[in-house]
Amino acid sequence: MSQSSNPLLNDADMDFLLREVFDVGALTALPHFAEHSPETFDMYVSTARRFAREALFPAYEPMDRAPPELTPTGVQVHPLAKALFPQLVELGVLTAERSEAVGGFQLPWTVTTAANLYLMAANLAAVGYVALTSGAAHLIEVFGDDFLKRTFMAPMYAGEWGGTMALTEPDAGSSLGDLRTTATPTEAGHYLLRGSKIYISGGGQDITENIVHLTLARIDGAPAGVKGVSLFAVPAKRPGPEGALVPNDVVATQLIHKIGTRGLASVGLTYGEAGDCHGWLVGPANRGLACMFQMMNEARILVGAEGAATAAVAYQEALAYAKERPQGRPVSERDPTTDPVPIIAHADVRRMLLRQKAIVEGAVAVVLKTAHTADLAQHSPDADTRQRWDLLLGMLTPVCKTFPAERGFEANTLAIQVHGGYGYTSEYPVESWWRDQKLNSIHEGTTGIQGLDLLGRKVLAGGGAALRVLGDEITASVGRAQAAGVDPTWLQQLGDAAQRTARTTQILGAKAQSGDVAGLLLHSADYLEAFSTVIIAWLWLDMATAAQRALSAGRGGDLHRGKLQAARYYFATELPKVPHLLALCESGEPSYDDMQPAWF
Repeated sequence: MSQSSNPLLNDADMDFLLREVFDVGALTALPHFAEHSPETFDMYVSTARRFAREALFPAYEPMDRAPPELTPTGVQVHPLAKALFPQLVELGVLTAERSEAVGGFQLPWTVTTAANLYLMAANLAAVGYVALTSGAAHLIEVFGDDFLKRTFMAPMYAGEWGGTMALTEPDAGSSLGDLRTTATPTEAGHYLLRGSKIYISGGGQDITENIVHLTLARIDGAPAGVKGVSLFAVPAKRPGPEGALVPNDVVATQLIHKIGTRGLASVGLTYGEAGDCHGWLVGPANRGLACMFQMMNEARILVGAEGAATAAVAYQEALAYAKERPQGRPVSERDPTTDPVPIIAHADVRRMLLRQKAIVEGAVAVVLKTAHTADLAQHSPDADTRQRWDLLLGMLTPVCKTFPAERGFEANTLAIQVHGGYGYTSEYPVESWWRDQKLNSIHEGTTGIQGLDLLGRKVLAGGGAALRVLGDEITASVGRAQAAGVDPTWLQQLGDAAQRTARTTQILGAKAQSGDVAGLLLHSADYLEAFSTVIIAWLWLDMATAAQRALSAGRGGDLHRGKLQAARYYFATELPKVPHLLALCESGEPSYDDMQPAWF
């Protein structure tokens, strides 16, 4: 398949999810979205998918093959990245879900996420510069004072300046409480920062006039650990006399050469080498990590979208290849003179494609479900309803971040396998998407960190209230599925898996109450996998319900039959794994805990 013919995602499937599964048009009943209509939602998604196919996707391969370079004057990105940035700004990607008060479109996150899936599938690196800027500007919007909003947020939302999130340090990694970057207060109201950061995506780029680094640092004398971390806006160029911009002593001194998403610059930053790096406090002192979690949680959902999109575009490529590539004959055909058949005629190829379909469409569904839950958590009219959806959002976020990345990597591997020897070459694009995908299980909190977050915080939130909300939602889905005539064995399977998950959570919660935190978290990665499998099965049940309704009403077709078959596959092959994973969690199976470093 040529790049121009890959659809990135299946339009009919996206429409099915938005209209028949999530009923995104109903969000217009919320006051925040009252000025919109299903037509404006469709218009934004349609415009984004067209831009993704016509402009972003053709630029993907050139940007992948010629990544940014570090020169004496800074980081130079691919010319196509420079050209695409203002076009993405004009499309509205920077501010699509932001309020009209800051120049945004005030669209639901569900809608902008659907659009972003196309954009990311087309060219994740190009979209990354805009997404990072949007997240950084939003952080200032929520926590910054009027000076910060006027000086930094406004030009960022206008697309004139870029933005990054600068958390990681070479020695601290994900352990943000161990960061060493310092901030010394001055009588002028700003702080002088000194230190270094690494893996800063979008840093040093020469696309925009300026870049604002949202930086975590420790104010002199602050408490040790995470309780002493503050957040600062540190521009590459700071406002000088009469509004002129002057260099701010924060420099990209290192370029990180990633295996994937090569078109998005990743740099090491040095702050205050000359002792003149100015930063401005964002939010309360020593509360920087709490502020940064807003951007981090948004970024985790975006990473989930990246994973789903990267798996989706490779699946579309593999599907088209399997339909077009002739090779071999059916096992029942004994005449060697007959024409070869397309490889999709072989059962093992269909196995790989169906597994990709189950993973990809499940991943897209969980990303949209998480965004939809965020819309309800933020904009439902009454506080109790918002709190209910917020509890569910907390549990969905680690799943949204992890499942598309981990299982998406498996789907990307299968896409290569479908291509056979051709997939093992860089002449075919599935190899590059496989490289891109690997990053998604690492950045914005590794899979291990997501497991700790889910089990250590989210499922136990509110003394079990969060899990009760999920149980209520699954019960409601089962009721709708039963009324629609969905296979009753699936309903029983999901109900049993959900109950078993709740029981395991209670057992582990008792360990936490007894003070055995290590025992609680020992199998957190297994718990995350089991929990994610239940969540995806729940969403496949919702998709099967919508598909069955369409078929029963006489308006269904191959799309809906394919949904039911993929759901059948997921319930037959994935959900049965849950009891084993939960048994490991309950028993505290100790093999790797008892393993000594010297034994490896």
